[in-house]
Amino acid sequence: MTEAPGDLRTTPLFDLHRELGGRMVPFAGYSMPVQYEGILAEHRWTRESAGLFDVSHMGQRVLAGAEHSGVAAALEALTPGAFAALGEGRMRYTLLLSETGGIIDDLMVTRPAGADGRLLLVFNAGRKEIDDAYFGEHLPAGIGLRSEEDRALLALQGPKAVDALARHCPDVAGLKFMNATETTFDGTHCLVSRSGYTGEDGFEISIPAAEAEKVARALLAEPEVKPVGLGARDSLRLEAGLPLYGHDLDETTSPVEAGLAFAVAKARRETGGFPGSDRILHELADGPRRLRVGIRPAGRAPVREGAEILGPGGTRIGEVTSGGFGPTINAPVAMGYVAAAYAAPGTAIQVSGRRGPEPAEIIALPFVPPRYVR
Repeated sequence: MTEAPGDLRTTPLFDLHRELGGRMVPFAGYSMPVQYEGILAEHRWTRESAGLFDVSHMGQRVLAGAEHSGVAAALEALTPGAFAALGEGRMRYTLLLSETGGIIDDLMVTRPAGADGRLLLVFNAGRKEIDDAYFGEHLPAGIGLRSEEDRALLALQGPKAVDALARHCPDVAGLKFMNATETTFDGTHCLVSRSGYTGEDGFEISIPAAEAEKVARALLAEPEVKPVGLGARDSLRLEAGLPLYGHDLDETTSPVEAGLAFAVAKARRETGGFPGSDRILHELADGPRRLRVGIRPAGRAPVREGAEILGPGGTRIGEVTSGGFGPTINAPVAMGYVAAAYAAPGTAIQVSGRRGPEPAEIIALPFVPPRYVR
């Protein structure tokens, strides 16, 4: 394998990215492709066909213990989710919370087939060491978190993803959104989930690292599939109204402020008992002070993270946390947090730009409706 510059880590597909002409950039401590053909072309291809993303930098973990029922309870002690009744082959989005109700990370949880009580977790790349330490400090005796650094993770996203993948894994065609199955890809054992981060139908494929290049090349040989980098991944998730940790989410942000209250299970709203539950249950009852919103600038210039959001009389009411150009709607789009009084769709605002305040409007998220297969 070719070495990445400096102290950057690499994924098992590093050499393939270079071979395919990927422009490599530092991201979360890794050398990752930001684009191949170009961000706009890759974005549109994913919306129309199928894009292949390398997400092997993310943290794949196994939460397990001798007391099978204790695994779910241990996770429930750190999150607002309910996992004891999570069925085999089912997935759930959840939030790792601090004692003040802030979001330490957002993650996916899967219960694989089998009676051993294991739960599979996927952490954000830039938070996995922090998450590992947090679990290490808070897990009870007998429950452990195991790193799966010997595995790779690929995401195949787009309306034709199912056609391409089913030629290698025929049984994935029957999967529904937020479900997973253990299967084989041309003889390679893998875990395939029907989920993703683009708003499109798609799959994530967890495989042994040694098999990653073979699987990626097989998918790229399909006519529907092209490689897609981090640039288009960001514009796709922004159009889909999906928050990105470190931009739209951090340890000061609560699930209610972020529009992620759906991750607080119904039973947990009644019993509490999770980190930050006092704050979060109060915000669910009385409303938060600020809310994450969609923003549509009136002009053609994108607004960027950190730009001030202004209300009547030029008063600062919030800040942009993600912004860019939305190729699907051919217009700039952004997300940010504003004081709750200004969060209603249709509210006229201004956003600070290079030439001063620019008119914009609060709009309902997402900018592009999702096309999940439920």
